[in-house]
Amino acid sequence: MKKVIFIAGTIIALLGCNSNQKEKPERITIQSKNKTEASSNDLVSNTIILSSNDQMQFDKKILRVKKGEKITLTLQHTGTMSKNVMGHNFVLLQQGTDIIQFARKAMKAKDTEYIPEGDDVIAYTKLIGGGEKVTITFDAPAPGTYDYICSFPAHYTLMKGKLIVE
Repeated sequence: MKKVIFIAGTIIALLGCNSNQKEKPERITIQSKNKTEASSNDLVSNTIILSSNDQMQFDKKILRVKKGEKITLTLQHTGTMSKNVMGHNFVLLQQGTDIIQFARKAMKAKDTEYIPEGDDVIAYTKLIGGGEKVTITFDAPAPGTYDYICSFPAHYTLMKGKLIVE
């Protein structure tokens, strides 16, 4: 009886080891791949999912697209706070726009969800709160590097990145 229990236990342990060995490399590969994508963001795509959170962060700092393509961007707010406290948007600025000056104007534009009048904006989303998402479509501008920010008051200091048009 002891031999049967020992053999059964050994088989279960070996099977458990084998299944763990098969799963771990896949998990490591997937996690490593996601971390690489999140940190380098070198994928060229016309479909972009950009996440934001309650810590005033975008999950991507660099977005790459091809000139002239129609871009579909989805902004999702993975946090829980409401938009009047921790609202986020995506605002793509014209090249050469002074971000600080733009942010000062945006602070005064509460009635238009912090999008001031003027020619500084190429595309933007509405303001969203925790658990919400919004999708916009726009044409990629001319080749070059463009700043994007969240224009909710003071968020631009942390919530900013570059859109690179190739």
